[in-house]
Amino acid sequence: MEAAVLGFVGAPWTLAAYAIEGKSSKDYTVIKSMAFSQPVMLHQLLSKLADAIATYASYQIQSGAQVVQLFDSWAGQLSPEDYETFALPYQQQVVSQVKAAHPNTPLILYINGSAGLLERMAQSGVDIVSVDWTVDMAEARRRLGPTVGVQGNIDPCALFGSQAFIRDRILDTIRKAGNQGHILNLGHGILPGTPEENAAFFFETAKQADRLLAVPA
Repeated sequence: MEAAVLGFVGAPWTLAAYAIEGKSSKDYTVIKSMAFSQPVMLHQLLSKLADAIATYASYQIQSGAQVVQLFDSWAGQLSPEDYETFALPYQQQVVSQVKAAHPNTPLILYINGSAGLLERMAQSGVDIVSVDWTVDMAEARRRLGPTVGVQGNIDPCALFGSQAFIRDRILDTIRKAGNQGHILNLGHGILPGTPEENAAFFFETAKQADRLLAVPA
């Protein structure tokens, strides 16, 4: 059995948020205060982080990663205007450097709570936008256009439902994503306490999706 090797890195804004806040946060007031009162200093930090992240992502590819996912989990805390100022340029900086060295390695971008940012995420230059469950997959596909792949976007809590429910969510998501450029996944990580048999059922059903979709509903 073959499996792809997936690498992952944090994105500049999110790493800066953790470094400056010192912990996770509900409102990210410390880094936002810095952004709005000392933007020059923050831009310098973000640029240095972007260079380091690009180097690390390239190292992962050289070590065998076939795809690399960029997590800017907390960029969803930014307004669209501030996303374009403090997150997007540094995502682009990472992507451009990695693509210069490894043009054929697909890159994925994930942001938590990204429903209002999808079009801007595509501007980062990544090949695939990972969609969380707060936006309908068919809508996400329309907004991103035909040249950008999609990943996701089943609510992780769906795995607490019945197996029939899980199967229906899987097939509905695949139908909405279309017949190309889709990586089926949860809209975020698997949750503690998720029944192991339901996680296994998720993967087994995904493997059989082509056959199941061919059966009339």
